[in-house]
Amino acid sequence: MFDFSTLNYSAILVSGLVSFMFGALWYSPLLFSKTWQKEVGLSDKTLENCNIAFILIGTLVLMILMNFGLAISLQEYSLNNDITWQTGVVKGLFFGSFFVLTSLGINMLYLRKSVRLFLIDGGYQLMFLILSGIILAVWR
Repeated sequence: MFDFSTLNYSAILVSGLVSFMFGALWYSPLLFSKTWQKEVGLSDKTLENCNIAFILIGTLVLMILMNFGLAISLQEYSLNNDITWQTGVVKGLFFGSFFVLTSLGINMLYLRKSVRLFLIDGGYQLMFLILSGIILAVWR
């Protein structure tokens, strides 16, 4: 049975916030916002009329939850192994590649979305999981 008292909840919250802020940059006009918007078919008017508070709060909660799962994985791994920032990279890459990208890819296939959208959304999720893995591995 896993002991939840051994988790670093501060690191989980911070890595969730960093993931969220990284998303703000990734989906900003500096990087992919207009391309993403075009690929998903959302107009400026549609985006203006959404419940942005609900979306942002929901996103933050889900980011923290994903980081919680990654922290559990790293903690279980650390019982028998030393953990370094490289371990965080490998774990983030593992979860990002074998769970997130595959699941996202299946959804993109059925929704008939473009490879470009897959690369934008998948690239973001892969990158933030690697970043989160590093934070969670070094801040123990």
